[in-house]
Amino acid sequence: MRLKRLFALPLFSVLLALPMAGQKSPSTDSEAGSIRAVLTKQAADWNHGDLNAFAAGYKNSPDILFVGSTVRRGYQGMIESYRKNYPNKSAMGVLTFSNVEVHPLDARFATVIGNFHLERTAAGGGNADGFYSLVLEKTAAGWKIVLDHSTETAPK
Repeated sequence: MRLKRLFALPLFSVLLALPMAGQKSPSTDSEAGSIRAVLTKQAADWNHGDLNAFAAGYKNSPDILFVGSTVRRGYQGMIESYRKNYPNKSAMGVLTFSNVEVHPLDARFATVIGNFHLERTAAGGGNADGFYSLVLEKTAAGWKIVLDHSTETAPK
């Protein structure tokens, strides 16, 4: 009988916690808001033509990853690639993010998925659309992107 009571207490605790398992905590909502703010700031910085400010949304580390048509590594390479591919405001165009979903993994990491749209003139390279998935890490300086997987969709 004593053995049944030993198993009943943990089982009862688990059953009590189940209704709360699907609920978001206020801190999760706050963290998701902080992550969304990083993306909002990045879009604003991009749209002002400020690549350095845009890049501040990434962790300044040689370990960060960029996955697209190739796999690139490191913050410095990312800056150089952006400068090469987007040399002026016309090539940068206007960036918007949509369908943004933030998925906290734990207190230190989160994933984000969504769509991007780059509105550009034909001379600037034309419009571009695609999907992205990000992994962000909460650092002393705030949430920073450590992995960026962006895929451009084919024009319709």
